[in-house]
Amino acid sequence: MKLSSIPFGTTDWSTVERTEHRGERGVAHWRTRHFGDIRVRMVEYSAGYLADHWCEKGHILLCLSGRLDTELADGRTFVLTPGTSYQVADGAEPHRSSTDAGATLFIVD
Repeated sequence: MKLSSIPFGTTDWSTVERTEHRGERGVAHWRTRHFGDIRVRMVEYSAGYLADHWCEKGHILLCLSGRLDTELADGRTFVLTPGTSYQVADGAEPHRSSTDAGATLFIVD
């Protein structure tokens, strides 16, 4: 990722349009900004959320609240709680997320 041609700015995430993305179970609400090729999102997962696909896109995720369980296609699982993050490259390891209680994440990809 190269950050270029992005002037200094701030984002009030409460003013960014919220879009709904249904999972296999539950729903995710995204607030998304684009800066060139970089997508930055604030994502709120409902309680009981399970992704409807195995994702192969690279991300950097920071858990802001709640708990997010991430399963890799090889069977390993990882837990994010507030203040923890993960990072994965494009095409590196298919992964999918779920949460029993709900979670809010800040995601850059």
